[in-house]
Amino acid sequence: MIESLLLAVTHVTTTLNGAEITNATGFFFERDHRLYLVTARHVLRDEECGHYPDGLLIELHVDPANAVEVTRLSIPLFRNAMPLWREGSDSAGEVDVAVVELDRSTLPATLSVAVFKPDHLVSQYDEIEVGTSILIVGFPLGFHDALHHLPVARQAIVASSFGLRFQGEGYFLTDARMHRGASGAPVVARSPSPSSGRADMPWRLLGVHTSRMDVNNRDLSEDERLNLNCAWYSDIILSLTEPGAGSDSSSAAKKS
Repeated sequence: MIESLLLAVTHVTTTLNGAEITNATGFFFERDHRLYLVTARHVLRDEECGHYPDGLLIELHVDPANAVEVTRLSIPLFRNAMPLWREGSDSAGEVDVAVVELDRSTLPATLSVAVFKPDHLVSQYDEIEVGTSILIVGFPLGFHDALHHLPVARQAIVASSFGLRFQGEGYFLTDARMHRGASGAPVVARSPSPSSGRADMPWRLLGVHTSRMDVNNRDLSEDERLNLNCAWYSDIILSLTEPGAGSDSSSAAKKS
């Protein structure tokens, strides 16, 4: 049996006029019987890089007994020139997380995925300490188990004080070697509950990995990358999935 965590994460391909452009990562989040794809906002639109896709392709497992069997679901990003995703901001500005609601009527009847839910989010921030072991699950450089269509996990640690907004931004830092293609990956820690079955989801959703962090004064010939990364606090997902939420949803405030 495949670990539920791996089935909660999907490979994302951005498209423009039917042509495939870039690879990324997303994961499933369910709230009030509504199903959402969560990913990094810059996957859907990145003004700095001139990245303006008009659709997504995601892979869905369709046979619980055979992980080889998948289908690709096409997701439009616009309707009547209006974006179909939700993005948000907080007191420091834009948050690099977005959600797209999935139309359940378009999903396969034999869909075999796992989902995060609101109770997977951390409510007591002091439960997570700096140095806590975590996983970032995604598709670095598009790499994955191509036969079974499953992501890979990178081991990491929490690298800044969890619950504090690093330098006033709505994210914390992780220490891990990450690559392009992992943007939108869930950042998780093992749940302290005794449940350990593969069919369960014994994980706490801490954040959404979006980008690597570096310093501007690094000597490229002498200094290696920091290998630190930004993970936006997962509470933004609750703001973006509130009934009636729009593109101006705001993230809940963290301790400052």
